[in-house]
Amino acid sequence: MDTIVIKTFEELSTQELYDILQLRSEVFVVEQDCVYQDIDGKDQKALHIIGTKAGKVVAYTRCFPPGIYFEEAAIGRVVVVEDQRKYGYGHDIMKASMEAIKKRFNTDSVKLSAQTYLIKFYQSHGFHTTGEGYLEDGIPHIAMVTTA
Repeated sequence: MDTIVIKTFEELSTQELYDILQLRSEVFVVEQDCVYQDIDGKDQKALHIIGTKAGKVVAYTRCFPPGIYFEEAAIGRVVVVEDQRKYGYGHDIMKASMEAIKKRFNTDSVKLSAQTYLIKFYQSHGFHTTGEGYLEDGIPHIAMVTTA
């Protein structure tokens, strides 16, 4: 990735918002064959972590302060363009997200809802599973937390 930027919803340009929504739809709806409501009214409350390469959004997360999504700070919509996953951009965007939460929300306590096939990925960032697995939009998930 060339750059990682952190923006509030109000700071996003129309083109950035379009690119983010396009990437999320490309991966979560089309690639994962999952019909769900991605535009959920929470983007306005999120901090957007955007990784770009050659001017194109290739990695993204959205982060929430404590009390908005979960009691803890939260990371969601973790996504990397399919043909860019071999470069470690998922790790880069997660590190940037964790740093942003620490800096902006002054907390190390973070929770996310992980697709179960990504448990080891999130464990490598200090998360551990909590509770039982569940289906979210027809895909197996499990809650994961960290206080790293």
